[in-house]
Amino acid sequence: MKEEVLQKKKEIVEEIKGKINNAKSIVIVNYRGLNVEEITQLRKNCRDSKVDYKVYKNTLMKFAFKDTGYEEFNQYLNGPNGVVFSLEDPVQAAKVTQDFAKDHDNLEIKAGILDGKIIGADDIKALATLPSKEVLISKVLGGFNAPITGFVNVLQGNIRNLVYTLNAIKEEQEKQSA
Repeated sequence: MKEEVLQKKKEIVEEIKGKINNAKSIVIVNYRGLNVEEITQLRKNCRDSKVDYKVYKNTLMKFAFKDTGYEEFNQYLNGPNGVVFSLEDPVQAAKVTQDFAKDHDNLEIKAGILDGKIIGADDIKALATLPSKEVLISKVLGGFNAPITGFVNVLQGNIRNLVYTLNAIKEEQEKQSA
């Protein structure tokens, strides 16, 4: 029986390590003071935002963070913690936790990992204000498109003026010949 429990714990540590290694960002939150309904809402918000919210035992998370090179992150693993893994958009974990924390004072954002660096709660809050990667890309592409559109409009304006001038000359010649 004891061997089975140990094996199960090792599997959970491996699962956590896999999530840490594959995550674009990670946020640790303290959920003390939230009721079941609020935690269920947080889980739903995470699912809707395509991020993964999990609650693991702190001792298992400490092993996983140590084994993945983030041993200094273990200082944040005390009390009831939830961990939010963002596997696609690095900003999304910060956004969903910060948005939820605005309406729920009991949710405490403790720390996170972004691009292999440990960041504090203030950095996570700042990160949450950034637009998503898709929005940033569309803004950059829009910036590239604006000069081209302006150039096309200038060319069309010159052609339009040429047509107006030619029409005016034609009308003037028709008046003189009549």
